[in-house]
Amino acid sequence: MAADEFVVDFPTLWVACDWIERHCVVPDGFRKGEPFQMYDWQLWCTANFYRVKPQAKLGQLAPAFHYRRSQCVAPQKTGKGPWTAAICANEGVGPAVFDGWAEGGEVYDCRAHGCGCGWLYEYEPGEPMGIPWPTPLVQITAFSEEQTDNVYRPLQSMIRNGPLGELMRVGEQFIRLPGDGRIDVVTSSAQSRLGNPVTFVLQDETQLWTVANKMDRVADTQRRGAAGMGGRTMETTNAWSPSESSVAQRTSEAKAKDIFRFHRTPPASLKYTNKADRRKIHRYVYAGSTHVDLDAIEAEAMELMETDPEQAERFFGNRVVYGKGSWMNGDAWDALAAVREVPDGTTVVAGFDGSDVDDHTALRLETLDGYQFTPTYGPDSLPTMWNPADYGGQVPRLEVSAAVDEVFARFNVIRFYGDPPYWESEMDAWAEKHGEKRVIRWYTYRTVQMHAAAERLLTDVSKVGTGFRHDGCPITAVHVRNARKAARTGGRYVLSKASPTQKIDAALPSILAHEAAGDAVAAGQAKPRKKSRMLIMR
Repeated sequence: MAADEFVVDFPTLWVACDWIERHCVVPDGFRKGEPFQMYDWQLWCTANFYRVKPQAKLGQLAPAFHYRRSQCVAPQKTGKGPWTAAICANEGVGPAVFDGWAEGGEVYDCRAHGCGCGWLYEYEPGEPMGIPWPTPLVQITAFSEEQTDNVYRPLQSMIRNGPLGELMRVGEQFIRLPGDGRIDVVTSSAQSRLGNPVTFVLQDETQLWTVANKMDRVADTQRRGAAGMGGRTMETTNAWSPSESSVAQRTSEAKAKDIFRFHRTPPASLKYTNKADRRKIHRYVYAGSTHVDLDAIEAEAMELMETDPEQAERFFGNRVVYGKGSWMNGDAWDALAAVREVPDGTTVVAGFDGSDVDDHTALRLETLDGYQFTPTYGPDSLPTMWNPADYGGQVPRLEVSAAVDEVFARFNVIRFYGDPPYWESEMDAWAEKHGEKRVIRWYTYRTVQMHAAAERLLTDVSKVGTGFRHDGCPITAVHVRNARKAARTGGRYVLSKASPTQKIDAALPSILAHEAAGDAVAAGQAKPRKKSRMLIMR
Protein backbone atom coordinates (compact mmCIF):
# COMPACT_ATOMS: atom_id res chain seq x y z
CA MET A 1 0.00 0.00 0.00
CA ALA A 2 1.46 3.36 -1.03
CA ALA A 3 2.51 5.55 1.86
CA ASP A 4 0.74 8.58 0.38
CA GLU A 5 -2.47 6.74 -0.54
CA PHE A 6 -4.37 8.05 2.48
CA VAL A 7 -3.63 11.72 3.11
CA VAL A 8 -6.17 13.66 5.18
CA ASP A 9 -5.84 17.30 4.12
CA PHE A 10 -9.36 18.35 5.07
CA PRO A 11 -11.20 19.15 8.33
CA THR A 12 -12.79 16.12 9.97
CA LEU A 13 -14.07 15.01 13.36
CA TRP A 14 -10.80 13.57 14.62
CA VAL A 15 -12.53 13.42 17.98
CA ALA A 16 -14.83 10.71 16.54
CA CYS A 17 -11.88 8.69 15.26
CA ASP A 18 -10.09 8.90 18.60
CA TRP A 19 -13.31 8.20 20.52
CA ILE A 20 -13.76 4.94 18.59
CA GLU A 21 -10.26 3.73 19.34
CA ARG A 22 -10.64 4.64 23.02
CA HIS A 23 -14.11 3.12 23.60
CA CYS A 24 -14.38 0.17 21.20
CA VAL A 25 -12.56 -3.11 21.70
CA VAL A 26 -11.58 -6.03 19.49
CA PRO A 27 -14.77 -8.14 19.47
CA ASP A 28 -13.32 -11.64 19.14
CA GLY A 29 -10.23 -13.74 18.53
CA PHE A 30 -6.98 -13.90 20.48
CA ARG A 31 -7.00 -10.11 20.97
CA LYS A 32 -10.58 -9.98 22.24
CA GLY A 33 -11.10 -7.05 24.61
CA GLU A 34 -8.02 -5.12 23.52
CA PRO A 35 -8.45 -1.54 22.20
CA PHE A 36 -9.82 -1.46 18.67
CA GLN A 37 -7.31 0.27 16.42
CA MET A 38 -8.47 1.00 12.92
CA TYR A 39 -6.48 -0.12 9.91
CA ASP A 40 -5.35 2.68 7.59
CA TRP A 41 -8.17 2.02 5.12
CA GLN A 42 -10.75 1.98 7.95
CA LEU A 43 -9.41 5.23 9.36
CA TRP A 44 -9.45 6.75 5.87
CA CYS A 45 -13.11 5.82 5.39
CA THR A 46 -13.97 7.09 8.87
CA ALA A 47 -12.19 10.41 8.35
CA ASN A 48 -14.04 10.91 5.07
CA PHE A 49 -17.40 10.00 6.57
CA TYR A 50 -16.87 12.65 9.26
CA ARG A 51 -15.31 15.16 6.88
CA VAL A 52 -16.70 18.62 7.67
CA LYS A 53 -17.35 21.39 5.17
CA PRO A 54 -15.12 24.43 5.82
CA GLN A 55 -18.23 26.62 5.73
CA ALA A 56 -20.19 24.44 8.21
CA LYS A 57 -22.10 26.35 10.85
CA LEU A 58 -23.07 25.45 14.40
CA GLY A 59 -26.51 23.86 14.46
CA GLN A 60 -26.20 22.11 11.12
CA LEU A 61 -26.63 18.34 11.12
CA ALA A 62 -26.06 16.36 7.89
CA PRO A 63 -25.44 19.53 5.83
CA ALA A 64 -22.35 20.22 7.96
CA PHE A 65 -20.62 17.22 6.44
CA HIS A 66 -18.97 17.01 3.05
CA TYR A 67 -20.61 13.64 2.26
CA ARG A 68 -24.31 12.88 2.65
CA ARG A 69 -23.63 9.14 2.61
CA SER A 70 -20.81 6.73 1.92
CA GLN A 71 -20.02 3.34 0.41
CA CYS A 72 -17.19 0.96 1.21
CA VAL A 73 -16.55 -1.89 -1.26
CA ALA A 74 -14.13 -4.44 0.13
CA PRO A 75 -13.59 -8.20 -0.16
CA GLN A 76 -14.74 -10.70 2.41
CA LYS A 77 -12.87 -11.01 5.71
CA THR A 78 -11.22 -7.57 5.52
CA GLY A 79 -12.87 -6.41 8.76
CA LYS A 80 -15.87 -4.44 7.49
CA GLY A 81 -18.13 -5.85 10.25
CA PRO A 82 -16.13 -4.81 13.34
CA TRP A 83 -15.29 -1.45 11.80
CA THR A 84 -18.91 -0.58 11.01
CA ALA A 85 -19.93 -1.84 14.46
CA ALA A 86 -17.57 0.81 15.85
CA ILE A 87 -19.15 3.44 13.59
CA CYS A 88 -22.59 2.44 14.89
CA ALA A 89 -21.32 2.79 18.46
CA ASN A 90 -20.06 6.29 17.76
CA GLU A 91 -23.34 7.24 16.08
CA GLY A 92 -25.14 5.90 19.16
CA VAL A 93 -23.24 7.51 22.01
CA GLY A 94 -20.13 9.18 20.57
CA PRO A 95 -19.29 12.61 19.08
CA ALA A 96 -21.04 12.16 15.73
CA VAL A 97 -22.71 15.60 15.41
CA PHE A 98 -20.84 18.75 14.35
CA ASP A 99 -20.61 21.19 17.27
CA GLY A 100 -18.85 24.21 15.78
CA TRP A 101 -15.21 25.18 15.37
CA ALA A 102 -12.71 25.15 18.21
CA GLU A 103 -10.96 28.39 19.14
CA GLY A 104 -8.41 26.57 21.26
CA GLY A 105 -8.52 25.00 24.70
CA GLU A 106 -11.93 23.29 24.30
CA VAL A 107 -12.16 19.64 25.30
CA TYR A 108 -14.49 16.71 24.75
CA ASP A 109 -15.05 15.28 28.23
CA CYS A 110 -16.70 11.86 28.40
CA ARG A 111 -18.08 12.65 31.85
CA ALA A 112 -20.24 15.40 30.36
CA HIS A 113 -21.97 12.77 28.25
CA GLY A 114 -22.60 10.08 30.84
CA CYS A 115 -19.42 8.06 30.39
CA GLY A 116 -17.22 7.66 33.46
CA CYS A 117 -14.12 6.38 31.68
CA GLY A 118 -12.36 9.71 32.23
CA TRP A 119 -11.31 10.19 28.60
CA LEU A 120 -10.62 13.74 27.44
CA TYR A 121 -9.94 15.03 23.95
CA GLU A 122 -8.38 18.48 23.56
CA TYR A 123 -9.21 20.30 20.34
CA GLU A 124 -6.70 22.21 18.25
CA PRO A 125 -7.62 25.78 17.23
CA GLY A 126 -9.80 25.70 14.09
CA GLU A 127 -10.64 22.02 14.50
CA PRO A 128 -14.28 20.89 14.11
CA MET A 129 -15.82 19.72 17.38
CA GLY A 130 -18.37 16.98 17.98
CA ILE A 131 -21.15 16.00 20.39
CA PRO A 132 -23.44 12.94 20.65
CA TRP A 133 -26.96 12.87 19.21
CA PRO A 134 -29.52 13.86 21.87
CA THR A 135 -31.87 11.03 20.81
CA PRO A 136 -29.90 8.63 18.62
CA LEU A 137 -31.92 6.26 16.44
CA VAL A 138 -29.67 3.84 14.56
CA GLN A 139 -30.59 0.97 12.24
CA ILE A 140 -28.36 -1.94 11.20
CA THR A 141 -29.88 -3.39 8.04
CA ALA A 142 -29.21 -6.41 5.84
CA PHE A 143 -31.21 -8.80 3.70
CA SER A 144 -31.27 -11.55 6.34
CA GLU A 145 -30.76 -11.88 10.08
CA GLU A 146 -27.61 -13.89 9.47
CA GLN A 147 -26.15 -10.97 7.54
CA THR A 148 -27.04 -8.41 10.20
CA ASP A 149 -24.96 -10.54 12.58
CA ASN A 150 -21.88 -9.39 10.60
CA VAL A 151 -22.25 -6.06 12.39
CA TYR A 152 -24.59 -6.66 15.32
CA ARG A 153 -22.58 -9.45 16.95
CA PRO A 154 -19.28 -7.49 16.98
CA LEU A 155 -21.18 -4.50 18.38
CA GLN A 156 -22.67 -6.63 21.17
CA SER A 157 -19.21 -7.92 22.03
CA MET A 158 -17.73 -4.41 22.04
CA ILE A 159 -20.39 -3.29 24.48
CA ARG A 160 -20.10 -6.27 26.81
CA ASN A 161 -16.30 -6.29 26.95
CA GLY A 162 -15.41 -2.61 27.07
CA PRO A 163 -16.36 0.80 28.47
CA LEU A 164 -19.40 1.05 26.16
CA GLY A 165 -21.31 -1.15 28.60
CA GLU A 166 -21.75 1.87 30.86
CA LEU A 167 -23.78 3.65 28.17
CA MET A 168 -25.46 0.92 26.12
CA ARG A 169 -27.69 -1.99 27.16
CA VAL A 170 -27.55 -5.02 24.88
CA GLY A 171 -30.61 -6.95 23.75
CA GLU A 172 -31.11 -9.68 21.18
CA GLN A 173 -32.90 -7.45 18.67
CA PHE A 174 -32.04 -3.94 19.80
CA ILE A 175 -29.70 -1.92 22.03
CA ARG A 176 -30.95 0.75 24.44
CA LEU A 177 -29.15 4.08 24.32
CA PRO A 178 -29.26 7.18 26.53
CA GLY A 179 -31.98 9.73 25.86
CA ASP A 180 -34.50 7.06 24.85
CA GLY A 181 -32.34 6.21 21.84
CA ARG A 182 -31.84 2.74 20.42
CA ILE A 183 -30.04 0.68 17.81
CA ASP A 184 -32.38 -1.62 15.88
CA VAL A 185 -31.81 -4.54 13.55
CA VAL A 186 -33.83 -4.51 10.30
CA THR A 187 -34.09 -7.28 7.70
CA SER A 188 -36.17 -7.96 4.59
CA SER A 189 -38.55 -10.10 6.66
CA ALA A 190 -38.89 -7.60 9.53
CA GLN A 191 -39.41 -4.19 8.00
CA SER A 192 -41.92 -2.81 10.49
CA ARG A 193 -39.43 -0.16 11.61
CA LEU A 194 -38.97 1.19 8.10
CA GLY A 195 -40.12 4.76 7.73
CA ASN A 196 -39.12 5.61 11.27
CA PRO A 197 -37.03 8.77 11.67
CA VAL A 198 -33.39 7.69 12.03
CA THR A 199 -30.14 9.48 12.72
CA PHE A 200 -27.87 6.83 11.17
CA VAL A 201 -28.35 3.72 9.03
CA LEU A 202 -25.78 1.04 8.27
CA GLN A 203 -26.77 -0.89 5.13
CA ASP A 204 -24.73 -4.09 4.89
CA GLU A 205 -24.13 -6.38 1.90
CA THR A 206 -25.93 -4.08 -0.51
CA GLN A 207 -24.71 -6.12 -3.47
CA LEU A 208 -27.66 -8.39 -2.50
CA TRP A 209 -30.21 -5.56 -2.39
CA THR A 210 -32.16 -5.65 -5.66
CA VAL A 211 -35.50 -4.79 -7.22
CA ALA A 212 -36.41 -8.48 -7.21
CA ASN A 213 -36.19 -8.80 -3.41
CA LYS A 214 -37.54 -5.25 -2.89
CA MET A 215 -34.51 -4.19 -0.86
CA ASP A 216 -34.08 -1.23 -3.20
CA ARG A 217 -37.21 0.20 -1.58
CA VAL A 218 -35.72 -0.40 1.87
CA ALA A 219 -32.63 1.60 0.90
CA ASP A 220 -34.68 4.50 -0.45
CA THR A 221 -37.01 4.54 2.56
CA GLN A 222 -34.17 4.55 5.05
CA ARG A 223 -32.35 7.35 3.25
CA ARG A 224 -35.49 9.45 3.32
CA GLY A 225 -35.93 8.70 7.03
CA ALA A 226 -32.36 9.78 7.73
CA ALA A 227 -32.69 12.92 5.63
CA GLY A 228 -35.75 13.96 7.63
CA MET A 229 -33.72 13.80 10.85
CA GLY A 230 -30.56 15.37 9.49
CA GLY A 231 -28.93 11.94 9.67
CA ARG A 232 -26.78 10.02 7.21
CA THR A 233 -26.27 6.49 5.88
CA MET A 234 -23.39 4.17 5.10
CA GLU A 235 -23.18 1.13 2.80
CA THR A 236 -20.76 -1.76 3.04
CA THR A 237 -20.66 -4.35 0.30
CA ASN A 238 -18.72 -6.91 -1.67
CA ALA A 239 -18.25 -6.32 -5.38
CA TRP A 240 -21.50 -6.93 -7.26
CA SER A 241 -22.67 -8.60 -10.43
CA PRO A 242 -23.63 -5.87 -12.94
CA SER A 243 -26.45 -8.05 -14.25
CA GLU A 244 -28.44 -7.66 -11.00
CA SER A 245 -28.78 -3.85 -10.78
CA SER A 246 -28.14 -3.91 -7.04
CA VAL A 247 -28.25 -0.98 -4.64
CA ALA A 248 -24.46 -1.26 -4.42
CA GLN A 249 -24.13 -0.83 -8.19
CA ARG A 250 -26.54 2.11 -8.25
CA THR A 251 -24.60 3.88 -5.51
CA SER A 252 -21.32 3.28 -7.30
CA GLU A 253 -22.66 4.60 -10.60
CA ALA A 254 -24.66 7.52 -9.15
CA LYS A 255 -23.66 10.94 -10.47
CA ALA A 256 -24.15 12.63 -7.09
CA LYS A 257 -20.99 14.30 -5.82
CA ASP A 258 -21.85 14.06 -2.12
CA ILE A 259 -21.32 10.29 -1.85
CA PHE A 260 -17.97 9.02 -0.56
CA ARG A 261 -16.91 5.85 -2.33
CA PHE A 262 -14.05 3.54 -1.35
CA HIS A 263 -13.25 0.66 -3.72
CA ARG A 264 -9.69 -0.55 -4.21
CA THR A 265 -9.64 -2.48 -7.49
CA PRO A 266 -6.56 -4.49 -8.49
CA PRO A 267 -4.71 -3.77 -11.76
CA ALA A 268 -6.73 -4.91 -14.78
CA SER A 269 -3.68 -6.67 -16.23
CA LEU A 270 -3.82 -9.32 -13.48
CA LYS A 271 -5.95 -12.37 -14.33
CA TYR A 272 -7.85 -13.96 -11.47
CA THR A 273 -7.73 -17.39 -13.14
CA ASN A 274 -3.93 -17.33 -13.00
CA LYS A 275 -2.67 -18.51 -9.59
CA ALA A 276 0.34 -16.16 -9.48
CA ASP A 277 -1.79 -13.20 -10.54
CA ARG A 278 -4.50 -14.18 -8.09
CA ARG A 279 -1.98 -14.04 -5.26
CA LYS A 280 -1.00 -10.51 -6.33
CA ILE A 281 -4.66 -9.51 -6.49
CA HIS A 282 -5.30 -10.79 -2.96
CA ARG A 283 -2.18 -9.05 -1.68
CA TYR A 284 -3.43 -5.81 -3.21
CA VAL A 285 -7.05 -5.82 -2.06
CA TYR A 286 -6.29 -7.14 1.45
CA ALA A 287 -3.41 -4.71 2.01
CA GLY A 288 -3.59 -3.23 5.50
CA SER A 289 -5.88 -5.91 6.93
CA THR A 290 -3.14 -7.58 8.94
CA HIS A 291 -5.40 -10.22 10.47
CA VAL A 292 -6.02 -11.82 7.05
CA ASP A 293 -4.18 -15.04 6.17
CA LEU A 294 -3.73 -14.94 2.39
CA ASP A 295 -3.19 -18.71 2.26
CA ALA A 296 -6.63 -19.21 3.81
CA ILE A 297 -8.14 -16.74 1.34
CA GLU A 298 -6.51 -18.61 -1.55
CA ALA A 299 -7.94 -21.90 -0.31
CA GLU A 300 -11.46 -20.44 -0.05
CA ALA A 301 -11.16 -18.83 -3.47
CA MET A 302 -9.90 -22.02 -5.11
CA GLU A 303 -12.79 -24.06 -3.76
CA LEU A 304 -15.38 -21.52 -4.89
CA MET A 305 -13.80 -21.24 -8.33
CA GLU A 306 -14.65 -24.86 -9.01
CA THR A 307 -18.34 -24.01 -9.09
CA ASP A 308 -18.60 -20.23 -9.51
CA PRO A 309 -15.36 -18.48 -10.58
CA GLU A 310 -17.12 -15.14 -11.10
CA GLN A 311 -18.37 -15.10 -7.52
CA ALA A 312 -14.90 -15.97 -6.25
CA GLU A 313 -13.45 -13.02 -8.14
CA ARG A 314 -16.10 -10.69 -6.72
CA PHE A 315 -15.87 -11.93 -3.12
CA PHE A 316 -12.11 -12.22 -2.83
CA GLY A 317 -10.73 -10.22 -5.77
CA ASN A 318 -12.95 -7.18 -5.14
CA ARG A 319 -13.78 -6.94 -8.84
CA VAL A 320 -17.13 -6.17 -10.43
CA VAL A 321 -17.73 -9.12 -12.77
CA TYR A 322 -20.83 -10.70 -14.20
CA GLY A 323 -22.35 -13.64 -12.40
CA LYS A 324 -22.76 -17.18 -13.56
CA GLY A 325 -25.22 -17.49 -16.44
CA SER A 326 -24.12 -14.41 -18.37
CA TRP A 327 -24.55 -14.92 -22.08
CA MET A 328 -21.44 -13.17 -23.35
CA ASN A 329 -18.16 -11.83 -22.00
CA GLY A 330 -18.60 -8.08 -22.23
CA ASP A 331 -14.87 -7.47 -22.50
CA ALA A 332 -14.68 -9.78 -25.52
CA TRP A 333 -17.51 -7.82 -27.16
CA ASP A 334 -15.87 -4.46 -26.40
CA ALA A 335 -12.56 -5.65 -27.85
CA LEU A 336 -14.13 -6.02 -31.30
CA ALA A 337 -15.16 -2.36 -31.58
CA ALA A 338 -13.64 -0.90 -34.77
CA VAL A 339 -15.61 2.08 -36.02
CA ARG A 340 -15.77 2.54 -39.77
CA GLU A 341 -18.00 4.40 -42.21
CA VAL A 342 -20.61 2.45 -44.14
CA PRO A 343 -21.44 4.35 -47.35
CA ASP A 344 -25.00 4.71 -48.55
CA GLY A 345 -25.90 1.97 -51.00
CA THR A 346 -23.93 -0.70 -49.17
CA THR A 347 -25.56 -4.14 -49.10
CA VAL A 348 -26.63 -4.86 -45.53
CA VAL A 349 -28.99 -6.99 -43.45
CA ALA A 350 -31.03 -5.79 -40.48
CA GLY A 351 -32.21 -7.01 -37.09
CA PHE A 352 -35.17 -5.38 -35.32
CA ASP A 353 -36.69 -5.83 -31.87
CA GLY A 354 -39.57 -3.65 -30.79
CA SER A 355 -41.31 -2.84 -27.52
CA ASP A 356 -44.24 -0.68 -26.50
CA VAL A 357 -44.00 1.09 -23.14
CA ASP A 358 -41.14 -0.44 -21.15
CA ASP A 359 -38.18 -1.82 -23.05
CA HIS A 360 -36.11 -0.21 -25.78
CA THR A 361 -36.89 -0.58 -29.48
CA ALA A 362 -33.74 -1.11 -31.52
CA LEU A 363 -32.57 -1.62 -35.11
CA ARG A 364 -29.09 -2.89 -35.98
CA LEU A 365 -27.49 -3.45 -39.40
CA GLU A 366 -24.64 -5.69 -40.52
CA THR A 367 -22.61 -5.70 -43.70
CA LEU A 368 -21.98 -9.02 -45.40
CA ASP A 369 -18.30 -8.89 -44.44
CA GLY A 370 -19.23 -8.90 -40.75
CA TYR A 371 -19.39 -5.27 -39.59
CA GLN A 372 -22.38 -4.53 -37.36
CA PHE A 373 -23.59 -1.03 -36.55
CA THR A 374 -26.49 1.14 -35.41
CA PRO A 375 -27.58 3.36 -38.31
CA THR A 376 -28.83 6.90 -37.89
CA TYR A 377 -31.91 8.62 -39.24
CA GLY A 378 -33.45 12.02 -39.68
CA PRO A 379 -31.88 15.47 -40.03
CA ASP A 380 -30.30 15.18 -36.57
CA SER A 381 -28.70 11.78 -37.34
CA LEU A 382 -30.27 10.07 -34.33
CA PRO A 383 -29.40 6.43 -33.58
CA THR A 384 -32.09 3.85 -34.33
CA MET A 385 -32.69 3.07 -30.66
CA TRP A 386 -35.69 4.36 -28.79
CA ASN A 387 -36.11 4.37 -25.01
CA PRO A 388 -39.80 4.92 -24.18
CA ALA A 389 -38.75 6.91 -21.11
CA ASP A 390 -37.44 9.58 -23.49
CA TYR A 391 -40.82 9.84 -25.22
CA GLY A 392 -43.24 10.13 -22.34
CA GLY A 393 -43.34 6.39 -21.70
CA GLN A 394 -44.41 5.33 -25.22
CA VAL A 395 -42.21 4.27 -28.13
CA PRO A 396 -42.78 6.74 -31.04
CA ARG A 397 -44.11 4.25 -33.59
CA LEU A 398 -44.42 6.68 -36.49
CA GLU A 399 -40.85 7.82 -35.94
CA VAL A 400 -39.64 4.22 -35.87
CA SER A 401 -41.44 3.44 -39.12
CA ALA A 402 -39.99 6.53 -40.76
CA ALA A 403 -36.51 5.45 -39.64
CA VAL A 404 -37.03 1.94 -41.07
CA ASP A 405 -38.12 3.43 -44.41
CA GLU A 406 -35.07 5.70 -44.43
CA VAL A 407 -32.75 2.75 -43.77
CA PHE A 408 -34.27 0.87 -46.73
CA ALA A 409 -33.83 3.98 -48.89
CA ARG A 410 -30.19 4.55 -47.91
CA PHE A 411 -28.90 0.99 -47.96
CA ASN A 412 -29.45 -2.11 -50.05
CA VAL A 413 -31.24 -4.07 -47.32
CA ILE A 414 -31.51 -7.64 -48.58
CA ARG A 415 -32.84 -9.21 -45.34
CA PHE A 416 -34.72 -7.62 -42.47
CA TYR A 417 -35.31 -9.99 -39.52
CA GLY A 418 -37.85 -8.53 -37.09
CA ASP A 419 -39.43 -9.94 -33.94
CA PRO A 420 -43.19 -9.34 -34.55
CA PRO A 421 -44.78 -9.11 -31.03
CA TYR A 422 -46.19 -5.60 -30.44
CA TRP A 423 -45.24 -4.69 -34.03
CA GLU A 424 -47.35 -7.05 -36.19
CA SER A 425 -49.10 -4.24 -38.08
CA GLU A 426 -45.86 -2.39 -38.75
CA MET A 427 -44.15 -5.59 -39.89
CA ASP A 428 -47.02 -6.21 -42.32
CA ALA A 429 -46.73 -2.67 -43.67
CA TRP A 430 -42.95 -2.92 -44.08
CA ALA A 431 -43.28 -6.27 -45.84
CA GLU A 432 -45.84 -4.85 -48.23
CA LYS A 433 -43.71 -1.77 -48.92
CA HIS A 434 -40.26 -3.32 -49.12
CA GLY A 435 -41.02 -6.91 -50.11
CA GLU A 436 -42.03 -10.12 -48.37
CA LYS A 437 -38.73 -11.73 -49.36
CA ARG A 438 -36.78 -9.03 -47.57
CA VAL A 439 -38.90 -8.32 -44.47
CA ILE A 440 -39.06 -11.58 -42.55
CA ARG A 441 -40.92 -12.26 -39.29
CA TRP A 442 -38.38 -13.86 -36.98
CA TYR A 443 -39.88 -14.91 -33.63
CA THR A 444 -37.32 -14.86 -30.80
CA TYR A 445 -39.44 -17.07 -28.53
CA ARG A 446 -38.60 -20.15 -30.63
CA THR A 447 -36.09 -21.97 -28.46
CA VAL A 448 -34.26 -24.02 -31.10
CA GLN A 449 -33.84 -21.15 -33.53
CA MET A 450 -33.03 -18.52 -30.90
CA HIS A 451 -30.47 -20.74 -29.20
CA ALA A 452 -28.71 -21.38 -32.50
CA ALA A 453 -28.72 -17.70 -33.45
CA ALA A 454 -27.38 -16.61 -30.06
CA GLU A 455 -24.67 -19.25 -30.24
CA ARG A 456 -23.68 -18.11 -33.74
CA LEU A 457 -22.99 -14.55 -32.57
CA LEU A 458 -21.40 -15.74 -29.32
CA THR A 459 -19.02 -17.98 -31.27
CA ASP A 460 -18.05 -15.31 -33.79
CA VAL A 461 -17.33 -12.86 -30.96
CA SER A 462 -15.35 -15.35 -28.89
CA LYS A 463 -13.27 -17.02 -31.63
CA VAL A 464 -10.20 -15.44 -33.17
CA GLY A 465 -10.18 -14.57 -36.85
CA THR A 466 -13.91 -14.62 -37.61
CA GLY A 467 -13.77 -11.09 -38.98
CA PHE A 468 -16.72 -9.87 -36.95
CA ARG A 469 -16.47 -6.24 -35.83
CA HIS A 470 -18.90 -3.61 -34.61
CA ASP A 471 -19.31 0.12 -34.04
CA GLY A 472 -18.92 0.14 -30.26
CA CYS A 473 -22.48 1.37 -29.70
CA PRO A 474 -22.56 2.04 -25.91
CA ILE A 475 -26.21 1.01 -25.46
CA THR A 476 -25.59 -2.28 -27.25
CA ALA A 477 -22.49 -2.90 -25.13
CA VAL A 478 -24.49 -2.54 -21.91
CA HIS A 479 -27.35 -4.70 -23.16
CA VAL A 480 -24.96 -7.44 -24.31
CA ARG A 481 -23.44 -7.51 -20.82
CA ASN A 482 -26.89 -7.62 -19.23
CA ALA A 483 -28.14 -10.61 -21.22
CA ARG A 484 -28.43 -13.86 -19.28
CA LYS A 485 -28.99 -17.44 -20.41
CA ALA A 486 -32.44 -18.74 -19.51
CA ALA A 487 -32.25 -22.53 -19.63
CA ARG A 488 -34.63 -24.52 -21.78
CA THR A 489 -34.89 -28.24 -22.48
CA GLY A 490 -32.23 -30.09 -24.44
CA GLY A 491 -29.38 -27.97 -23.10
CA ARG A 492 -30.61 -24.94 -25.04
CA TYR A 493 -31.30 -21.43 -23.82
CA VAL A 494 -32.92 -18.14 -24.78
CA LEU A 495 -31.91 -14.73 -23.52
CA SER A 496 -33.49 -13.12 -20.49
CA LYS A 497 -32.98 -10.26 -18.05
CA ALA A 498 -31.36 -10.71 -14.67
CA SER A 499 -33.87 -8.22 -13.26
CA PRO A 500 -36.68 -6.02 -14.60
CA THR A 501 -34.41 -2.98 -14.74
CA GLN A 502 -31.68 -4.67 -16.77
CA LYS A 503 -32.31 -3.99 -20.45
CA ILE A 504 -31.17 -6.44 -23.15
CA ASP A 505 -33.16 -5.07 -26.08
CA ALA A 506 -30.19 -4.00 -28.24
CA ALA A 507 -28.62 -7.45 -27.90
CA LEU A 508 -31.57 -9.10 -29.66
CA PRO A 509 -31.37 -7.15 -32.96
CA SER A 510 -27.62 -7.74 -32.88
CA ILE A 511 -28.32 -11.49 -32.83
CA LEU A 512 -30.98 -11.19 -35.54
CA ALA A 513 -28.78 -9.06 -37.80
CA HIS A 514 -25.92 -11.53 -37.46
CA GLU A 515 -28.24 -14.43 -38.16
CA ALA A 516 -29.54 -12.64 -41.24
CA ALA A 517 -25.98 -12.03 -42.41
CA GLY A 518 -25.10 -15.69 -42.01
CA ASP A 519 -28.23 -16.76 -43.87
CA ALA A 520 -27.52 -14.29 -46.67
CA VAL A 521 -23.98 -15.55 -47.11
CA ALA A 522 -25.20 -19.16 -47.09
CA ALA A 523 -27.73 -18.27 -49.78
CA GLY A 524 -25.00 -16.79 -51.96
CA GLN A 525 -26.18 -13.20 -51.57
CA ALA A 526 -22.74 -12.05 -50.53
CA LYS A 527 -21.36 -12.80 -53.98
CA PRO A 528 -21.49 -10.04 -56.61
CA ARG A 529 -24.09 -10.60 -59.28
CA LYS A 530 -22.80 -11.90 -62.60
CA LYS A 531 -23.39 -9.67 -65.60
CA SER A 532 -25.77 -11.18 -68.14
CA ARG A 533 -24.25 -11.98 -71.54
CA MET A 534 -26.01 -11.85 -74.88
CA LEU A 535 -25.60 -14.94 -77.03
CA ILE A 536 -25.07 -14.18 -80.73
CA MET A 537 -26.04 -16.97 -83.04
CA ARG A 538 -23.84 -17.34 -86.06
